[in-house]
Amino acid sequence: MKKTQINNKPLILGRQVSRRDFIRGSAALGIAGTTAGLLTMSGSAFAATPHRGGRLRAGIAHGSTTDSLDPATYENGFMSNVNYSIQNHLGEVDSTGAMVPELAESWEATNGAQTWVVNLRQGVEFSNGKTLDADDVIASFQHHMGETKSPAKSLLEQVTSMRKDGNNRVIFELSGGNADFMFVASDYHVAIKPSKDGKIDPTDGVGTGPYTLSEFEPGVRFLGKRNANYFKSDRAWFDEFEMLSIVDPTARTNALATVEVDTIDRVDLKTAHLLARKQGINVEETTGTKHYTFPMRTDTAPFDDNNVRLALKYALKREELVEKVLYGHGTIGNDHPIAPINQFHAATLPQRQYDLDKARFYAKKAGGVKVQLSAADAAFPGAVDAAVLYQEHAAAAGIEIEVIREPNDGYWSNVWMNKPWGACYWGGRPTEDWMFSTAYMGGASWNDTFWQHDRFDELLLLGRAETNQDTRRSIYYEMQQIVSDEGGVVVPMFANYVFASVEKVSHGALAGNWDMDGNKFFERWWFAF
Repeated sequence: MKKTQINNKPLILGRQVSRRDFIRGSAALGIAGTTAGLLTMSGSAFAATPHRGGRLRAGIAHGSTTDSLDPATYENGFMSNVNYSIQNHLGEVDSTGAMVPELAESWEATNGAQTWVVNLRQGVEFSNGKTLDADDVIASFQHHMGETKSPAKSLLEQVTSMRKDGNNRVIFELSGGNADFMFVASDYHVAIKPSKDGKIDPTDGVGTGPYTLSEFEPGVRFLGKRNANYFKSDRAWFDEFEMLSIVDPTARTNALATVEVDTIDRVDLKTAHLLARKQGINVEETTGTKHYTFPMRTDTAPFDDNNVRLALKYALKREELVEKVLYGHGTIGNDHPIAPINQFHAATLPQRQYDLDKARFYAKKAGGVKVQLSAADAAFPGAVDAAVLYQEHAAAAGIEIEVIREPNDGYWSNVWMNKPWGACYWGGRPTEDWMFSTAYMGGASWNDTFWQHDRFDELLLLGRAETNQDTRRSIYYEMQQIVSDEGGVVVPMFANYVFASVEKVSHGALAGNWDMDGNKFFERWWFAF
C-alpha cells in the first residue's frame, strides 16, 4: 500500500489521518510503530528475513577534508556514521527511543542514581584482536575528560571517579544523581577503544564495530569490511559498507537515481515527491529530534544584548520556513531545542509568532539592529534560502540582516562557533538533560551561543537528579522558557529525517534519534536479493 506525505500527516488511500491513528493502523498491518514516528513507507523496505551479502553504497550529505578519526573531533553526520560502523558504545538507542545495552551487558544505579555499576560483555574482540576489558572503558572515557576539546567533556564533568571491579565491571561515581546517565555515557563521541598503558590511540581506526576500517579519505570516502567476529549475530548483514561524501543535493539524488549508490540521506525536499515516483526507489521519513537553528554568540556584540536577540526572534515567519525550506516535512520551533516527541516537551509554552511591533520595540531598545548572518547549505539543506527569507522578514521591522554565503567545505571548523551568527543543525538528543548538557550548559564544549545563565545551570543539576516525574517536568518546562526568552538561539523549525534507497534495501522498525535509523543503517539494514 503506497503512502505519501501531506502536511506532516500520512495519506492512506486518500484519507488524511492523525499520527495516533496511523501508528494504530500500522500495528494492524504488522508494521511496528515507534516513538520515532515512521511516517512514509513504500515498496519493499520492510521485506522478508535478513540475510548476508553485498556492498552497501551510501551517499551522505556531510563530510569535510578536516575530518579526523579521533572520536573527540566528530562534528558531522559522515563521521558519526564512520564512528558507528567501526566502533561501539556502552549502550545504544533502539527504535522505541529506549537506551539498551551494547558493549555493556547490564547496568544498575544505586545511591540515588549517583553510583552506576556497568557490567561489560565478555569475549568481545577489537579489530586488532584485543579482548574488551574495563581498562579500555576507563581509558576511552578519560580521553574526553581533563585537557581536551571533546564535546563530551561537559557531559562527563559529572563523573567524579571511575574504577574497575575485576576485568568486566566499571563503577562510575557521579557528583550528583542522574537518572539518564547511561544516555550520557553512550554519547556517540564516547566510543570504546582498546587501551595500552592507560591510554587509547584515538586515530588508529580500531574498534569492536560491525565493520573494520579498510579505507578512509576525509571528506571523500570510507570503506569498511564486515567484522567476522562481531558480537551481534543479528546485525551487520552487508559484506562491505562504502560511504561517499556527496554534499551537493542534486549530485546525491542523481547518484541514487542512476544506482551509483544504494541509499542517500537528506533527500532534496524540493524534489522528494518526484524521486518517490521513480520506479525502484523508496523515499522514507521519520520524526525525531532534529532541529535547524541560527545560533548567536552571546559573548560578542551586538548579540550580548538580549534586546537584539528578542528582536530577531520576533522578526521571523517560522511557518514560511517550514513551508518553503522543509516543504512541510517538519514543524515550527519555539527557540528552544526540546522536540515535541521528547518526554518533557513544554507544549504549554506560548508559541512565539512573527510580530513586527515587538520586533521593532526590542530593536529600538537595542538602538537599532544591523547584523550579518553566515550560512551555507552544509549547515542544513536550504540554509542559504532560509537566511534570505529571514532577511526579508526582518526588513519589514527595520532590522538589517546581511546574508554571508559561506563555502560548504570547512563550514563546521571555520564558521560554526567562530562567526558571530550563523546557521546550524542539531540531531537533538533523546533526553532533555543530554541536549541541554551538550549545548546550553555554561561552558559546554558545544555551547555554540556561548551563553551562560545561572538559574538555567542550577535547574540542570536539579532536573538531572530529580526522580519525581511531575517535579522533573516543571523543571524542564522552566528551562525551555528560559532558553526561549533569554537564550542566544533562534530555533525556527524541527525537521523530519527524509532519506531514500533502492528498493532492494530492506529493514525493520526505524529509530529516529538520528538520521537513517539512528545512523546505524549499515548495521541494521540488509539487501532483499
